[in-house]
Amino acid sequence: MFSGIIEEVGTVESYDGETLVVRANQVLDDLKISESIMVAGACLTVTSLAQSDSTFTVETVPETRTRTNFGDLTPGSKVNLERSLRYGDRVGGHMVQGHVDGVGSVRSVIEDGNSRIIVIEAPENIIENVVEKGFITVDGTSLTVVDRNDDSFSIAIIPYTFDHTTLNERPEGSKVNLEADVTAKYVANLIEPYLNNLKK
Repeated sequence: MFSGIIEEVGTVESYDGETLVVRANQVLDDLKISESIMVAGACLTVTSLAQSDSTFTVETVPETRTRTNFGDLTPGSKVNLERSLRYGDRVGGHMVQGHVDGVGSVRSVIEDGNSRIIVIEAPENIIENVVEKGFITVDGTSLTVVDRNDDSFSIAIIPYTFDHTTLNERPEGSKVNLEADVTAKYVANLIEPYLNNLKK
């Protein structure tokens, strides 16, 4: 479990479609092999650590690659990083699983005073679980939804978040990993049978 509060932006050293090596600093402090770490919104398992060159390694599987934008990762790509939560820690964002629901596309980035409004086009399975002023995770970052349309939603980014995540490297057309709020998904799943009965 994660909170969507990004600890550090790491750099991809290598990725062959399965083995992903990331260079980092802060998250290596107490990271251990077999622990979970969130990379660009995806919960992955650490398989090796190399303190000598400040890298850690995770493995990805076909499901990961299908659900995420990892196919775009190349050496030098920047990725948001967050270690898993400890019981008793503050949760500054929202409860994030690191289970990416799908990939969205940045439609526009507009400056609005000291913030930026980012509009993201998203698949229907994600949009149906997005609500105004609710939570959404974009590349692992916990954000508040400004508004939602039939095929997109918008988020307002404060300067600190823009400067300390990969959102500053996501121009129009960029692909981003999205995870809808888990509470919304559970509620939708619970009421689906009742809605289906009403349609009969």
